[in-house]
Amino acid sequence: MPVYRIYRDELSWGIWKTDETLEELSLLIPHGGNYLQEAMQRFSHENRRKEWLAVRGLLFFLFGEEHEIAYTSSGKPYLKDNSYHISISHTSGYVAVAFHPCYEVGIDIEQYATKVLRVKGRFMREDENAEGDEVYALLLHWSAKETLYKLLGQEEVDLKEHLRILPFSVKQEGQMQANEYKTVERRSYTVSYQLEKDFVLTWCVSG
Repeated sequence: MPVYRIYRDELSWGIWKTDETLEELSLLIPHGGNYLQEAMQRFSHENRRKEWLAVRGLLFFLFGEEHEIAYTSSGKPYLKDNSYHISISHTSGYVAVAFHPCYEVGIDIEQYATKVLRVKGRFMREDENAEGDEVYALLLHWSAKETLYKLLGQEEVDLKEHLRILPFSVKQEGQMQANEYKTVERRSYTVSYQLEKDFVLTWCVSG
């Protein structure tokens, strides 16, 4: 079964595990042959092709109908019919999509990997910390900031300078409080999260 998990509320999201071949993916999507051809033209790496197709397959599964994705000049995805606000993320072996009918959304999925220990200086502030497993804590900070970056839709957002995650305790699932310092409003957000063996997932809605 390609769909790994579904969550439905005001903000809804889904995760697709990309273990199919390109041809198998194309058969699961309306006009899949056209999408496959476009993926072959857009990307040279097979994994990127699979991610691109899987996102469209997941959207079709979630909505029960086809919706065409377009991108702003900054790379932010949106639906051409403007029926929902969407956010897209992918990591090794998985893609995730979140959507909301009224408000901007952000979602991020990050593979579990200890390499985050080596790069924490790129995104962690001195006033940020979390109680619990260090790798999961760092991945949650990173993922939450990626989610907020997508939600804000601003250019030149620095994950360390403009985004702060308030201290929290790492659990299997929960919420983090966050502040952004990029806009004049300097808004606060609640970022939800879940931990899995292979990845962490974070999501947030602006409303």
